[in-house]
Amino acid sequence: MQSIIDYKNQIAQHIDAIALTGKPEELYAPIAYILSLGGKQIRPVLTLMAAEIFGSTAKEALAAATAIELFHNFSLIHDDIMDQASLRRGHQTVHEKWDVNTGILSGDAMLILAYQYFENYEPVVFKELAKLFSKTAIEVCEGQQWDVNFEDRHDVEISGYLKMIEYKTAVLVGAALKMGAIVAKTSDKNADLIYDFGLNLGIAFQLQDDYLDAFGDVASFGKRIGGDILENKKTYLYLRAVQRANQAEKQQLIAAYSNTADDEEQKINAVKALFLSTGSVVDSTELIESYTQKALSVLELIDIEDSKKEVLRQFSKNLMGREV
Repeated sequence: MQSIIDYKNQIAQHIDAIALTGKPEELYAPIAYILSLGGKQIRPVLTLMAAEIFGSTAKEALAAATAIELFHNFSLIHDDIMDQASLRRGHQTVHEKWDVNTGILSGDAMLILAYQYFENYEPVVFKELAKLFSKTAIEVCEGQQWDVNFEDRHDVEISGYLKMIEYKTAVLVGAALKMGAIVAKTSDKNADLIYDFGLNLGIAFQLQDDYLDAFGDVASFGKRIGGDILENKKTYLYLRAVQRANQAEKQQLIAAYSNTADDEEQKINAVKALFLSTGSVVDSTELIESYTQKALSVLELIDIEDSKKEVLRQFSKNLMGREV
């Protein structure tokens, strides 16, 4: 087994070597641009790691890992358009640097390029990878649509929110791991179990991301604290607070999430105080721990050496500690 840094270097070098000099330039330049912005590349790292855990090599899984990274960045281009975001990883978003039409078309091209990477594998493996990839891609789109639907609704239920983050975020984590398992030709049971491990870890990660957006540290979180509150995003913290609030607190929360604040810091602090007073914060941290433990429980069922389980345990710890 290699280190996370080794995996990251391999995927970074492989992606840097992709020839994106085709014509018309306006189609390929935006793809090269967003890939050049880097990012943590957690998903492709998981594909390489899973391949080695199940007895294959990282090199054999590079094509599948590249497909995952291309898909992830395709989704970011389109998400930024939908969110009208101006910055991605500290740089201009694709649609701001070029235009919306270019962003849509270049994103579409990235999705097609991702599928082409499965052509590096023999028919049986190709079929399994493409089948999983198609299922995951449509689930991510469904999750994104649910996220959009929730923006203007005040009747969102916690179960619906959890399903949304499962589809929008967690399924791609599970798929990244399962693709490595497919490349390694492990048993169907192992492949399904490592998918479930990734799915639960992905949900825990997103719940923690929501928590840190309100209560994290700017330096370690890397984004402005309270962004979700200002955008009126109905995260678990908000939904649980509404559920547990008394009538007065509930009215305050709904009112706060019904308009744009003149004083942003005042709105952030007032909502955070309600998250604390209703007990939503405690429930959130307990739910994060619950999904983390679900992932670790699934890990115990996988038929691999304990030393390899320990690699995944350590990765989970580092991921939730934001050290990878």
